[in-house]
Amino acid sequence: MTAFDAGGLVGELEVTFDVDVLVGAYPDRDGPPGTPESVLAALAGHRVRAGAVASLRAALFDVRSGNDEVLSLRGTIGDSGSGGAGTGRDAAGAVDVIPVGTVDLRDPIGAVREIDRLEPLGVRAIRLFPDEQGVEAGFPSVRHVARRAALSGLVVLTGGDVRRFWQPFSGLEAKVVFLDTHFYHLGDFLVAAADEPGFHTSTRLLNSPDALETVPADRLVFGSRTPHYEPIVPLLRLATSGLTPDEVAAVAGGNARRLFG
Repeated sequence: MTAFDAGGLVGELEVTFDVDVLVGAYPDRDGPPGTPESVLAALAGHRVRAGAVASLRAALFDVRSGNDEVLSLRGTIGDSGSGGAGTGRDAAGAVDVIPVGTVDLRDPIGAVREIDRLEPLGVRAIRLFPDEQGVEAGFPSVRHVARRAALSGLVVLTGGDVRRFWQPFSGLEAKVVFLDTHFYHLGDFLVAAADEPGFHTSTRLLNSPDALETVPADRLVFGSRTPHYEPIVPLLRLATSGLTPDEVAAVAGGNARRLFG
């Protein structure tokens, strides 16, 4: 019996931008500690060259210190372990760190205040953790934050059920990546996205045989949720998809770079 060789099937696929990377740990579940060093090493080991990195500390405990931790990764680790300018890099794999600001949806006034603080620091995206923070799509705080992000053209990376969380972003010309789109709900995403050119979906949970091929390639962005999800799964699905080489390159980073500007 021949052993399954996922690495062989992934081949030479290189991801130039992963939109779903976390540092930190979930205190209520088993899992990796998510230290920056280990996360960057994991990305490099899977030939992921850049990641939009957000902090679980910011999502679960303290917004400001967690965001500052992510900001500190930018430009602190060079190719040989020394400081670099503008991007953080894993010493072995040269992984660019794109800091993502996290806000607390339970505090809408404070959330907008944090965006006001982060934007002049060069942050181009914010991340929402509605499930972890116990916030529903219909809460006024979500629409409030959505409006503020759209006003500045910030990219919003949001968790939550796409069947509900599309609504707070509708009609705002918002740039949104739905990180938790499941292939069971892909039809709902496609219907919602038809009238919203800024709506995109992560590939992480689109693992059915034809899910990637069903979505217009320019609406797909690669997401792995390293280190709290196994990156080989979305890598394998993308590498073995029916997309053209140009489409694979767009999904593996080109679309995300266009979004982030």
